Amino acid sequence: MSSSYERYKRQRAAKDIARENISRKKPNSFFTNLKMFILISSALCLAGFVAFNLYLSSLPPIPDLEDYKPNIVTKFYSEDGEVIKTFTAYTYDKVELKDVPEQLKQALIATEDKNFYKHKGYDIFGIARSSIQNVIARRAVQGASTLTQQLARILFLSNERTLTRKIKELEVAARIEKTISKDQILEMYLNNVYLGAGAYGVSAASKIYFNKKLSQLSLPDLALIAGLPQAPSVYNPYNSKELAIQRRNQVLKRMLTMKYITEEEYNNAIKADVKLSSVPQIYTTNKAPYFSDYVIKEMEKLGFEETDIIHGGYRVITTLDSKAQAAANESILKNLNAFGLRNKSQQAAVFTYSPIDGRIFVYAGGKNYGESQYDRVQSVRPPGSAFKPIVYAAAMEKGITPNDLIDDSPITIGTWSPHNYSHKYRGKIPIYKALMISSNVCAARIIQEVGIRSVIQIARVLGITTPLEYDYTISLGSNGVKLFEFVRAYGAFANGGYVVEPYAIERIEDSRGRVIYRAPKTKSSHQLSLKTAAEITAMLKTVILSGTGRSANIGKPAAGKTGTTDDSRDAYFVGYTPDLVTGVWVGDDNNKKVPGLYGGTVPAKIWKDIMTVATKDFGSNDFEYPPVELENYNMSFGKPKIIGDDENPANEGKEIIEENNNENSTQQTESNNTEKQNSSTNNSNQHSEKAVKPQGAPVPKATSTNDKAPIPMAVPESLR
Repeated sequence: MSSSYERYKRQRAAKDIARENISRKKPNSFFTNLKMFILISSALCLAGFVAFNLYLSSLPPIPDLEDYKPNIVTKFYSEDGEVIKTFTAYTYDKVELKDVPEQLKQALIATEDKNFYKHKGYDIFGIARSSIQNVIARRAVQGASTLTQQLARILFLSNERTLTRKIKELEVAARIEKTISKDQILEMYLNNVYLGAGAYGVSAASKIYFNKKLSQLSLPDLALIAGLPQAPSVYNPYNSKELAIQRRNQVLKRMLTMKYITEEEYNNAIKADVKLSSVPQIYTTNKAPYFSDYVIKEMEKLGFEETDIIHGGYRVITTLDSKAQAAANESILKNLNAFGLRNKSQQAAVFTYSPIDGRIFVYAGGKNYGESQYDRVQSVRPPGSAFKPIVYAAAMEKGITPNDLIDDSPITIGTWSPHNYSHKYRGKIPIYKALMISSNVCAARIIQEVGIRSVIQIARVLGITTPLEYDYTISLGSNGVKLFEFVRAYGAFANGGYVVEPYAIERIEDSRGRVIYRAPKTKSSHQLSLKTAAEITAMLKTVILSGTGRSANIGKPAAGKTGTTDDSRDAYFVGYTPDLVTGVWVGDDNNKKVPGLYGGTVPAKIWKDIMTVATKDFGSNDFEYPPVELENYNMSFGKPKIIGDDENPANEGKEIIEENNNENSTQQTESNNTEKQNSSTNNSNQHSEKAVKPQGAPVPKATSTNDKAPIPMAVPESLR
């Protein structure tokens, strides 16, 4: 029993000990460890911040920082030294801090870095605050970059959000602060910060968004620019005017809070509308986009790859005349809008080059590259009556002269019966007058006389490669041509019969300034006689002085021809001086009718605007050709007599009076510089490479007597 009792006592004692251990509170090791972790971490962080701060303070300055220039890529220059394109759509325009409006500096500091003039390039407390926010959000949602840090990133670092980049950013910012003053930092930031739409720097942004100088901007405009650095593409007013205004108003609110502006200034500014530049923004960052595309193609032909062109850091000096190109961009928009051609499909194209050395001066493939990159300089559209000078050139090569008479009366060739506008006919008139008034029946008689083959041969040797039907109707411009080739062909009339190959690149330099390509001597070939070039030029002068192209008169020696296709689907004016040839096409991409559009209206006006600027430095020299006397055409009268103008609707129904067949006493008929090509022309769209033969037009047999006429002079043996 005693043994049982002893065992019971031991069990009871064990239970008492267990109860005592259970009832005793144990310390919470988790919270204890957490407290220790926080204390140790805080100490380490504090020590780290102190050490890092000491490290940043010990960093050396950045040598030659004041001479820093943005590291951009390949740039295209015009012949007169203007940057016309960079491959980052980059516009850089340096401005000194003293020329920056005070309100812009205040807006930027209030929005981006209110303690700019107090910190040493970085804000420790700001970094801590943003770090906490990023931890809570579990992603990088907030930064703490000062203006100096932003400048460090702009100049030397990438935009990736990583800890390594952030540390480097702090290092560079500290070195920048030790290198230049606060004002110099602000100036450099203002000149290099990206502000959207291809603008680097506040001055470039002012030009791109408002087409004004910084000093001309209002408070709302300045606030809009100051709000762009946070998200340039988002707040770009061209992309979203609403978001741009919201961001601008946030900037204005910050300026009010920091007492940079008054309550009244704030209230007036937030109500202001955003009035952007009317010029499409593409022309502010790429002044000749269609031309730049053409230059790239030329470089590719030279062996450059596209990626190498973009990132190679080349300096490409082109032939472009920046002033004439700007005039073309502006004139296209101005004249199309004035005529009511505002639809995206209603377009214009311009091509200007030197018939002497081949330099391309102006190249515009449309009215707005941002909306359409299709290059209409290279598209195929029928030229209408603008093709007639090629027909007349074939006649001149066969010995026909401008003063020979031709019967301006109805004609039927096979089943084809072309007619003049309003069915007006003048009887026997000189050849030059037939071209001046753009008589359709006379053009038909000439091609019948010289033969279709001769006309096609002349077109080919002048450089026209598009299909030409073996058909009499080509005399009225029924087949499509490329504006580029058509203008090149007219160059032979301006240059004594020589066809010169246009080119766009003068030289290419590498990133070290070494010339790695220089344009060789211009390629040319003699395809027309000097006599023919002189006679065609004499006749085409009358078109501008007295005929359908009077709207193109620039007050100096010039020659040209209008062209309009059936139902005014295409309108041309191609003309030249001794130094430059310019061709203008206007029409609809969808080949729709454009009522009232003629070669003597919008195309002639655009031509005049461009050539007035492009020929300014060339003076007023006349063509150095043998004299060609046009009988009964006396230019000393100021307004030479006009027998009639069958391409001018304003003449419809007017009687043409002649007294004793003396053409000098013929009543002068005023025109509205309009024309209409009345043959059955090709109505193909811009992508058509081959014209449809008009119904009823005769196709002569190969054995036709017309085709046995003497072969035109200067036609190569290979084409005979």
